[in-house]
Amino acid sequence: MLANVAAAWPLAQLLWQWFTGYMIDPIGEMTDITGYAGLVLLVLSLACTPLLTLTGFRKVNTVRKSLGLWGFAYVTLHMLVFIALDYGLNLDFILDDAVLSKRYVIVGFAAFLLLLPLAITSTKWWMKRLGRNWKRLHQLVYVAVPLGALHYIWVEKVPVEPVVWATVIGLLLLARVKVVRTRLQQLRQLVG
Repeated sequence: MLANVAAAWPLAQLLWQWFTGYMIDPIGEMTDITGYAGLVLLVLSLACTPLLTLTGFRKVNTVRKSLGLWGFAYVTLHMLVFIALDYGLNLDFILDDAVLSKRYVIVGFAAFLLLLPLAITSTKWWMKRLGRNWKRLHQLVYVAVPLGALHYIWVEKVPVEPVVWATVIGLLLLARVKVVRTRLQQLRQLVG
């Protein structure tokens, strides 16, 4: 419950700013807020399993799906702001100006396309239907989130913060490697 409220907070702020006329550059601010919230929530979702490994606190995994779905929702809003508000749904303009000349658009769209089947198949019905393949499919997040970080790096003129996020993502993915995961479990047992 608390994770959902926290995840909804950027959207509530965005709506408040929109309806109160507080935004100076609405399209830019909506793009920034939705993109950043999407990245943060996807990284937090990725962090759940390593935190479980390190702490043994099982409840951390109960919010992983919610964080991932909220992250996808923000990524979707981010893309819709870009396509609908920034480019006015003009497909020719999007293809000519954005897709063909801006590499961050291609990488961002690829990340979105990788996340789309994960969001669609996040229900228990899909888990049962796909069986073992469900877990394999959901490993696409290990490609999608780094692509999101690369998108962020390429968007920023001074990519210090995006590089920090990329480093965190790299560490979270490294924590999933069997040897590292085993060491983290041993560390937890040693400390605990």
